[in-house]
Order: sequence, then C-alpha cells, then structure tokens
Amino acid sequence: MSIARIKKNDTVVVRSGDFAGMTGKVLRVDYSSDVAYVEGINLVKATVRRSKEKPDGGFREVHKPLKLSKIMPYDANLKKGVRITRVRSADKLVRRAKKTGKILD
Repeated sequence: MSIARIKKNDTVVVRSGDFAGMTGKVLRVDYSSDVAYVEGINLVKATVRRSKEKPDGGFREVHKPLKLSKIMPYDANLKKGVRITRVRSADKLVRRAKKTGKILD
C-alpha cells in the first residue's frame, strides 16, 4: 500500500472496467487487500438460506469490492476524478487535489 488516497465516505469515480465513469460513496476500505466497497457499484445477488426469520429464504444484494487502482477521488466542481497529493497543513498531513488545490480531509 502506498499512501491512503481513498478513505471512507469519500466520493469516488470508477476509472476502468464495467462501471467506468460511475460515481459513488465509499462504504469501507480494506488496505490489507487494496480494495474498497463503493455504494451502488458492483452489486451482486447473494442467496439467503432459510431460517426462522426468513422461512422462504431468498436473495439479497451485496457489494463486491473494487481494487483501489480502479477508483480515484471525484471532484464535483470539475465533474471528473482528481489526483491527490499529501501536504502538511497546521501540523497535520492532509490530502489535497493537485489540479484545484481543494483539501479533501
């Protein structure tokens, strides 16, 4: 893992694959396997076993992970993804968009 470009609750855009161009909010990030779960993207149907709560069983939608290399932070003003850099601001490292200078943290 390099730097933490993507964090929970960030708005991101998918760069490649079947969902290229779609945006969503990050629900969870797993840095050990370099994946993120993005709201509304890469949903699959999973089966639910029969139980007392659901006697008929059925299906539910679950989020599948996306590799961190396929997503990048989204800037609503530019309406596209932006690259970021880390800069020191007030004795703290923050993420800043390279093109606009907007602070993401």
